Amino acid sequence: MNFIKYEELDSTQLEAKRLIEKNSIQDTTVIITDNQKNGLGTHGRKWISKKGENITFTIVLKPEGDMKILENFTLEVAEGIVEVFKKLYDISLNIKIPNDIVFNGKKIGGILTESKIFHNTVEYLIIGIGIDTNQTEFVDELKEIATSIKNEFHIHIDNDKVIKEIAEYIENIIKIKNSKM
Repeated sequence: MNFIKYEELDSTQLEAKRLIEKNSIQDTTVIITDNQKNGLGTHGRKWISKKGENITFTIVLKPEGDMKILENFTLEVAEGIVEVFKKLYDISLNIKIPNDIVFNGKKIGGILTESKIFHNTVEYLIIGIGIDTNQTEFVDELKEIATSIKNEFHIHIDNDKVIKEIAEYIENIIKIKNSKM
């Protein structure tokens, strides 16, 4: 697993695409930033995150397997995120299918999965993950719909540790799916 950390980026998802386009990214590369200026969410929405407080990363996988490995993939990633927080912090988060992590009806995290398929083979997967971990204040338009782990559970999250655990979980999902093909 290869980790690339930036102090600041427009978007980890966009950086992954740029590196893929230049053919300068290895399989299982995790792109992390402490300050994502223009994060991407689903349906063209913007992911807003405060500098240095939350988890914003993208993992690039090159599974070169049948496109069937994509079945339920985003949900499996969400299940992995929930499992990692249970394992590391003994907290229970919920999934709003297919790609949101929630608690008490408010969004804590999201997953943006993109792929390139050629002749029914997945050439690469780009999985962007944003999780509000240590942020305590939100802009007015998000106060009623978003929250953080710190606000809900009153604990500080080690973002680097969580990113590593989630990345390993995702890597294992692909290994298991490829072994079944």
